[in-house]
Amino acid sequence: MQKVPFAERAEMVLIFTMLGGIVLVAQRWSIDVYRFGLVVLVAATFLQIAVGNVPKHLGFAGTAVRTLIILAVIVALFCLGIFLVPFLAQLGR
Repeated sequence: MQKVPFAERAEMVLIFTMLGGIVLVAQRWSIDVYRFGLVVLVAATFLQIAVGNVPKHLGFAGTAVRTLIILAVIVALFCLGIFLVPFLAQLGR
């Protein structure tokens, strides 16, 4: 039997985590459970974006390093966007 690569296993765990987050957000009884589900859903989504772009043949170390690099790029783009919004908003006036 062939061993499943770490990146592929991590991707499946993240997909099920996102589904769990959706279930927690969809419930109607507790705002605290809703908030927890929203945090889980957002975190799993960002991790899924990163892990989904990692080559599947890599082991744990390669997957972790590339995931951290991709997450750093995502954070940098968010920060750049937040920094540029005031300047770009002024262009429309």
